[in-house]
Amino acid sequence: MRGEHGDGRSEQRGGSLLVVPENALIIVPIRNTVLFPGMILPLTIGREPSILAAQQAVKTDRPVGILLQRDAEVEQPTQQDLCPVGTIANILRYVTLPDNTHVIVCQGLQRFRVSGLLPGYPFPVTHPERIEEPETTDSQIEARMIRVRERALELLQYLPQVSQELVGAVKSISQPGALADLVAGVSELKLADRQLVLETVDLTQRLDVVLACLLGRLEVLRLSREVDERTKASIDQRQREYLLREQMKSIQKELGEGDGSNSVEIESLRKAIVEAAMPQEVEAQASKELRRLERMTDASAEYSMVRAYLDWLIELPWREPAPDSIEIAEARRILEADHFGLSQVKKRIVEFLAVRKLNPGGHGPILCFVGPPGVGKTSLGQSIARALGRKFVRASLGGCHDEAEIRGHRRTYIGALPGNIIQAIRKAGSRGCVMMLDEIDKLGASFQGDPSAALLEVLDPEQNDSFRDNYLALPFDLSRMLFITTANVLDNIPGPLRDRMEIIQLPGYTQEEKLEIAKRYLVGRQMVQNGLHEGQIEFAPAALQAIIRDYTREAGVRSLEREIGAVCRRVAVEIAEGQRAGMQVGEADLAGILGAGRYDNEVALRTGLAGVATGLAWTPVGGDILFVEASRTIGDGRLILTGQLGEVMKESAQAALTLVKTHAGSLGIDAGSFEKSDVHVHVPAGAIPKDGPSAGVAVFVALASLFIDQPVRNDTAMTGEISLRGLVLPVGGIKDKVLAAMRAGIGRVLLPARNRRDLEEVPGEAREKLEFVFLDSVDVALANALRSEETVATAGERQ
Repeated sequence: MRGEHGDGRSEQRGGSLLVVPENALIIVPIRNTVLFPGMILPLTIGREPSILAAQQAVKTDRPVGILLQRDAEVEQPTQQDLCPVGTIANILRYVTLPDNTHVIVCQGLQRFRVSGLLPGYPFPVTHPERIEEPETTDSQIEARMIRVRERALELLQYLPQVSQELVGAVKSISQPGALADLVAGVSELKLADRQLVLETVDLTQRLDVVLACLLGRLEVLRLSREVDERTKASIDQRQREYLLREQMKSIQKELGEGDGSNSVEIESLRKAIVEAAMPQEVEAQASKELRRLERMTDASAEYSMVRAYLDWLIELPWREPAPDSIEIAEARRILEADHFGLSQVKKRIVEFLAVRKLNPGGHGPILCFVGPPGVGKTSLGQSIARALGRKFVRASLGGCHDEAEIRGHRRTYIGALPGNIIQAIRKAGSRGCVMMLDEIDKLGASFQGDPSAALLEVLDPEQNDSFRDNYLALPFDLSRMLFITTANVLDNIPGPLRDRMEIIQLPGYTQEEKLEIAKRYLVGRQMVQNGLHEGQIEFAPAALQAIIRDYTREAGVRSLEREIGAVCRRVAVEIAEGQRAGMQVGEADLAGILGAGRYDNEVALRTGLAGVATGLAWTPVGGDILFVEASRTIGDGRLILTGQLGEVMKESAQAALTLVKTHAGSLGIDAGSFEKSDVHVHVPAGAIPKDGPSAGVAVFVALASLFIDQPVRNDTAMTGEISLRGLVLPVGGIKDKVLAAMRAGIGRVLLPARNRRDLEEVPGEAREKLEFVFLDSVDVALANALRSEETVATAGERQ
């Protein structure tokens, strides 16, 4: 017999052939494989002694002994590391693959026993003790052969990709020893079981060993198939990773192992349920779920769902909260320490706290703080919590468009959780906490439901004592909670929801109030955030006033704090580099730190020409001024409107032009000029959408100024809706508009007469600095808006 090499070479590496006695057997130790007589098996060899042994056998055309190694980790096995019984085999083919892997294809011939290894060879050599196959048969052996053949055929049905030739060989083989060897070789038995079959010479014992191994293997395969069939319907793509765990658990259950493994956990949960002081209905539901959990295995897909549900029930604060300890004087001190200004708001909060003290069990109103960003709405809620001695939690509703974010998801959904209300209560650890529902005006509705509708129950003191979250599916008492909401725009809150709340308007701050806030709070906070200490930075009052005037234009103080933080960072850099030990920031230093001022007094610049009027607008972030510019060119009487004006504002401009035409005679305007001119009305900041009727007076004044060629006073701003009869109608947002006029350096404000009562909400500083003119008609507006006195028809009523 000759060997065959993939690389075309047949020489033995290392030189000439060794002389091995004829009665000796070359041994090739192998790992993790047992070769039986009569089987043909490819074997991969990689160790140098094994390669030399195989090459020696091929060159000398002699068989080898295939012997299993006891420990696969041993690189140089001795006799003690080798099993005592192996198989004598012919090497049918020797192949060296391109990756230098050596493969021998062997055919098992006969069992042999190792008597001892011969010294002096680079590979194991032994004088083998050949084991002859018994030839005797009797009824006992034949009966065992029938059982082995039946179990082997049954086993082959469970194995994948079994050839029909193999099935035919099992059916047709007549020799008991050959049947036992064949079945042991193809049945995927454990390595130790296969070696035991090889070492067992007696036919009866060998068949018994094979039969016992087959029965054990069949039991495992049957259980595996049953587990597959039971779990196939419930396991989808997300649960595939649990398949092996399910199989292991089912096998352990069949073997009686692992029972009671979670008993300690069940007892811990049962004790926690008792200690949670749940209401009777809740405790009954928790006990029911615990009994379900007790009957499940921890590998079950539903186990984690039930366990998470019980954790939520246990960790929620079911106990009655402690009574409030309210001291009105302390509450006033906290409000004054935390906030500057806002006197009306503080007054209403003190009234609210006083009522809570006198009537702790009463259902107080739900407070809703409405105002532009940065005026302190959220911090007011924190101050109320401090005054009450309660915990404070905040839930942001901005962008919430799913009802489940309020009420939670049902437990049937994967990854279900309670809603934001229950989650915040769990975080607070008390059902008597102060909960702020922030940005309630930013709620949205979608196909997933309307969150504002879910809030109707939450914010109704008559209903929320039995609020039902979809995840819990149990009543939870919210009546001891103190809910506070915030919003920037009141109009975006649905009517039924707004009806359940008491609205408290927070106005924007005046420049003096911003200066005090910066001194008391903002500078110190930014010093801490930027690592500065007392004495390392000091702001001159003029510098803070310049930041307020030239670098910010807002109702709140967020931009102001950012600019102060920018100055602190610049000083921190210079101190860190060792350039200076500290700095007193003056007004002259701001340009080098913050750059040139961002805002100018544009009133004088833009109102120097006829046809330009200053209006007042309300925005979600506070009031602002806007300029209405009118111009005319030769044309055919068209009205051109630009500046991203909404439909209501366009209609207001058309009404203003009609009103100017109506008053043409009294204003001394040639009626024919309207037909010969195109009028263009533009509101600058064209990238910003604008709408609403409150610019009607400003548009009318701008058009009248254009046609009579008289400029509008540059210290005057105006607001109000107009009618075709020339009446000035009331508008909203007076407080924000007045503060915006004061911030812009306006001296006179023209307001509708029916808005006189709204001045009570305007801060006293603004009322003292500004001159107010109240308008009943557009004639009064012209009389007080134009520079020339010739068009005055009647004097406006002044405050």
